Amino acid sequence: MDPLDIVDNLHKVKPVYQPIISAVRYDVIGYEVLGRFHDDHEWRSLGAFFHDSEVPEEFKVEVDQYILEIAISKMLELNKEGFLFINRNAKQLMIDNGERLLETLLTFEQIGFSMDRVVIEVTENDFDEEADSLSHLLQYYKTYGIKIAIDRVGAKSSNIDRIRQLEPHILKINTKIIRTYNTEGFQDIMYSLSMLARRIGAAMLFENIEVDSQLYFAWKHGGRYYQGHYLAQPEFDFASSDSLAVNLEKEVNVYIQREKSLVEQRLNLVLSWEEKIKELLSKWEGPDKADTFIQDVTDKFNEQSFRMFICNGNGLQVSSNFRKRDGVWEQEPHEKGSNWAFRPYFLENVMQMKTWKKGMLSDIYSDIETREMVRTFSYPLTDQHFLFIDIGYTFIYENEFLLI
Repeated sequence: MDPLDIVDNLHKVKPVYQPIISAVRYDVIGYEVLGRFHDDHEWRSLGAFFHDSEVPEEFKVEVDQYILEIAISKMLELNKEGFLFINRNAKQLMIDNGERLLETLLTFEQIGFSMDRVVIEVTENDFDEEADSLSHLLQYYKTYGIKIAIDRVGAKSSNIDRIRQLEPHILKINTKIIRTYNTEGFQDIMYSLSMLARRIGAAMLFENIEVDSQLYFAWKHGGRYYQGHYLAQPEFDFASSDSLAVNLEKEVNVYIQREKSLVEQRLNLVLSWEEKIKELLSKWEGPDKADTFIQDVTDKFNEQSFRMFICNGNGLQVSSNFRKRDGVWEQEPHEKGSNWAFRPYFLENVMQMKTWKKGMLSDIYSDIETREMVRTFSYPLTDQHFLFIDIGYTFIYENEFLLI
């Protein structure tokens, strides 16, 4: 499509609306407005027009303004509730310091369209250019009640600090991230993004959901809002909750039952491990004979573990490392005397075990020595001595309930 044809024929441009669905009540909470152009007897997406760096930004602003005015007018005409998500890039906003967009929204506010219903989406890449000016403008918009969403979050970790300072209302995550990174990669990225969202009080919106597995991924990783063709296509009319392509409540209930089953299996396994250790407690004769005690433990955890040791309550290792190589347990006496209290959560976990007299299973983490993803099962032998059993990735991978 020739950009001039589009700008000169705005009467052939029309907005479409893709619903944003909430995980809280499974209802439509708003719509992202997108553009279509009637060309050769069909409606074609304006995505290529807006993403073409050769198209003057003034052209894009003109078309965006036209689409926005039609969209808000239609929402007012139909008394349609919910948020309106609109896309703007930094170059468009910087043309006039965002004044034209703000004036348009203020005009519509006077006739009943509240500013706090507007969500402006900017991409994370926008912070690569004019970062300070863009941040100041978005902060200014927020004073009017306008909400800010950062799209394609996670594309560049260097922008995380700017995003944190801006404190957007929504972090928008492309579910294609599942295909882009390996298992460990996207787990790390999602962990970082979920922590960022919690710190700044932002909701996570997962877009481009095209299959059930992506919806499950979004739900599992704390997505509050969902968007994508699997749920609803962009349409010229406003989709309702009843017209979604899938029954979201039914889908989520399946996820809930699945997760509960996996959690139950994991907890039962931990309880069985606790029983194994309890059967051996009578053989504990103190730290001086810690290695002798571990020799009995290796028989009980030969399938699951590749390394185990005992520490006191201050993190000081009182046993050798017992390490399995080629199916054979070997002692590493040089590890005795190491102190592990510097590790995150070490002392907190020790105090919890001491208080509750129960074992604990860590989250999945990358082992410094092997570089593999592992978990650690720990158990209080006494109030002052604690057994640590490192569970190998092969066993974890073979038991799905240990992967969550």
